[in-house]
Amino acid sequence: MNKNLSKRVNEMTTSATLAMAAKARELKETGKDIISLSLGEPDFAIPEYIKDAAIQAIKDDYHSYPPVDGYTELKQAIITKFKRDNNLDYKPAQIVVSTGAKQSLANIVMALVNEGDEVILPSPYWVSYSDMTQLFGGVPKVIPSSLESDFKITPDQLEAAITSKTKMVLFSSPCNPSGSVYSKDELRALADVLVKYPNIIVVSDEIYEHINFFGEHASMAQFDDMYDRTVVVNGVSKAFSMTGWRIGYLAGPEWIARACNKLQGQITSGANAIAQQATITALENPPSKIQYMVDAFKERRQLMLDLLNDIPGFSCNEPQGAFYVFPDISDFIGKEINGVKINNASDLSLYLLEHANVATVTGEAFGSPNCIRMSYATSNEEITEAMRRIKEAVS
Repeated sequence: MNKNLSKRVNEMTTSATLAMAAKARELKETGKDIISLSLGEPDFAIPEYIKDAAIQAIKDDYHSYPPVDGYTELKQAIITKFKRDNNLDYKPAQIVVSTGAKQSLANIVMALVNEGDEVILPSPYWVSYSDMTQLFGGVPKVIPSSLESDFKITPDQLEAAITSKTKMVLFSSPCNPSGSVYSKDELRALADVLVKYPNIIVVSDEIYEHINFFGEHASMAQFDDMYDRTVVVNGVSKAFSMTGWRIGYLAGPEWIARACNKLQGQITSGANAIAQQATITALENPPSKIQYMVDAFKERRQLMLDLLNDIPGFSCNEPQGAFYVFPDISDFIGKEINGVKINNASDLSLYLLEHANVATVTGEAFGSPNCIRMSYATSNEEITEAMRRIKEAVS
């Protein structure tokens, strides 16, 4: 039946993270003891004060269609958050609330990218960036990075990638999948290149903002000469453990926000009313209330790094944010392990699933074919056992 599907669907890849998670679930259902390090989903319960706000919203009969771009009260909470946490000033007309940060990103790409426009993607990049770009007719222009550069690109690389067709630069910091965090000075150096090309829009995915072991979070939008050209995307899935509540938002130039609002009105309309009300409470409270999660992630990061560094063949940087480790596994490529030839990162990922019962994600999906992604958004016990199994399977 594929011939009856649209070309855009047939050419689109399946999300590698979701595909691996689904495969892990299938194996679990057959009775296999699978440890999943594939999904970026915190294992913490949602804070009680956020749950209480959702319950109150139900009691207060928030059951009607919300405004397409979000409740006014939520937009005000987002404005307050940006001022408090980032020293950024926005108006309500510059903000659009969506069904998750993923929809915010898709809205932006759909609103801005024409057939043949180039979108610069520093790699490693989040799996959906490339497919979103291609879905709407754009051409991904990948800038490679490596373990040696802490998975960050340089200003010279950025300059070399820009052409007359460049429409957008799309990246995340803290980064999914590498956990790398661009400092303010590093972002300024990239901005110094971009100011020479005033038609290029920057999309800054900051969904992991609060899961940051580096220090103060920096955003491209904080520079006066980039503010009017930067769209910041954020949400509550990661820092507040609200993945299933599906609330994301963007803030940027009003003309882009209006375009995204127009698109969203024809596709999904407003995001879930109850979840929006709970998000008001989440954002109005200071980040210190979720610091216990960040502290736990930092401890888990160190545990995973210590154990991985004890396994020959895995080379790691020290991620400064998010909750992933992105080891380079080049040492395994071209070798056989227990009779299985490892030709690429996908082969190693599948080998670990089948022989260690541990689900990871191939770095090929993130534009880094010599790496695999492991999430430490799980317990210390599961991390320890997963690393034990991996060590045994590759020794």
